[in-house]
Amino acid sequence: MTGPRSAVVVNPVKVADLDQLRRVVGEALAKAGWPAPQWYETTPEDPGRGQAKRAVADGAELVFACGGDGTVTAVVTALAGSKTALAVLPAGTGNLLAANLGLGTDPETGLQVALEGGRRRIDVGVIDDRCFVVMAGMGFDAQMLEGTSETAKKHIGWLAYLGGGAKHLLDRPMRVRIRLDGGPPMPRRPRAVIVGNVGRLQGGVRLLSKAEPDDGKLNVAILSPANLAHWAALAFAVLRRRDRVPLMETYTASRVEIYSNRAQARQLDGDLIAPGKAMKIHVRHRALLLCVPQPDADPDLAYDAGAVKDRAEQQL
Repeated sequence: MTGPRSAVVVNPVKVADLDQLRRVVGEALAKAGWPAPQWYETTPEDPGRGQAKRAVADGAELVFACGGDGTVTAVVTALAGSKTALAVLPAGTGNLLAANLGLGTDPETGLQVALEGGRRRIDVGVIDDRCFVVMAGMGFDAQMLEGTSETAKKHIGWLAYLGGGAKHLLDRPMRVRIRLDGGPPMPRRPRAVIVGNVGRLQGGVRLLSKAEPDDGKLNVAILSPANLAHWAALAFAVLRRRDRVPLMETYTASRVEIYSNRAQARQLDGDLIAPGKAMKIHVRHRALLLCVPQPDADPDLAYDAGAVKDRAEQQL
């Protein structure tokens, strides 16, 4: 056995057939000459942080996170700052990190990415004692998640978020003050403030076109549409990948503070957290070793993920 020691932190609720997943993972790793992985199931009380820490303490050099956004975020928080690599095995309707890696909802492609050896140290954002890799947000993006049912996601995937968002398109804007790297407060009345490390939303839509995962900076997007026409113009520009998106200001900073006059919906990497009046975020530079498609130096984490998927299918 020449491969690294590995572990799988899995949310059993998100996996339709856990026994089949165990077989697929075990057979793929054995074929590659890796030792059999250890398995750790998440619980409602611990969505993955404790399990990932135990895996590292038990000698894991690579941890597969298999579940939704909450599972991945918990494992990221446990592994940040360590030498242990993270690989994503998407489950259920997938998650934001899987979308940015080009994995979709396919665990076999996630396995192939890990086996091919692409590794990259990327930044993580930090709020209190929690880390995120993709983006954190206050306002509309979190409201959209809040308004989307698990049943809808199960049946139509990421498109369910469109229905969840439609319920909040005409909600009143927030009153916020935003400080970047300790600078003067910027008063705004936005619908959402999104702080991202990489740029893709669900469905592969690239919101933050200039985001780089390892530059030591977070990208800040302030979205301020006031009516349906504004939303349409903003969405059109994002989908067409325009350099300038109307009603969206963008900045970069290593520390971001957002203060609202009332509690707002908030999310980390597509996982809702408790509403609050503030988000104080800083970056940890290259804190996470992530399994990515080759070539692992490309700024786009999903570079050539389609070819990886083809190779994964050939292995079945």
